Amino acid sequence: MNYEVKNFSNLIGLPGFSDQLLENHFKLYEGYVANTNKVMQKLAEFAQANQTDVPEFAELNRRFGWEFNGMRLHELYFSNLTKESKELDMSVGFGKHVSETFGDIDKFTDYLKTVGALRGIGWVVVSWDQVKDCAYTTWINEHDVGHLAGATPLLVMDVFEHAYLTDYGLKRADYIDAFMKAVDWEEVNRRFEAVK
Repeated sequence: MNYEVKNFSNLIGLPGFSDQLLENHFKLYEGYVANTNKVMQKLAEFAQANQTDVPEFAELNRRFGWEFNGMRLHELYFSNLTKESKELDMSVGFGKHVSETFGDIDKFTDYLKTVGALRGIGWVVVSWDQVKDCAYTTWINEHDVGHLAGATPLLVMDVFEHAYLTDYGLKRADYIDAFMKAVDWEEVNRRFEAVK
């Protein structure tokens, strides 16, 4: 059971993101899909040969989470972007949660921007915790460090350099502004409704 590369070419022409940046980013994502499949295949081969006590098996198991999360976070990232961004409806769903928690969308987006501007590389993820029935905005180092166990990602922002250097150089704040203008709030709300 191999994972397939998802097609995000509908994002070509996305305001604030050059076609070159997007095409490079898509290629990077394709690498995560390919590597996820390769690691799964090698793990299966080790298991079939009953060689699960070798260091290579252990290292591939550790590597699998990194490759898989790299694949999945990119899929969530690309699918929460749109060329036809609309404002978040603050009266229902995720918008209502934002209103109740932050007061208004500007305070929420300012908070997201602040987390996105933290030093380092990684991801900013707004995840829903069904146990406490609330959202958390967290920083994820790399792909496999910092995830909230059991929480569902609602909004994913890539803040690795490859997501912005081509277009913005070291001006990550300008990239984050472009990202916020491109957020597909309908997709974020769909994700929210699926866990409510």
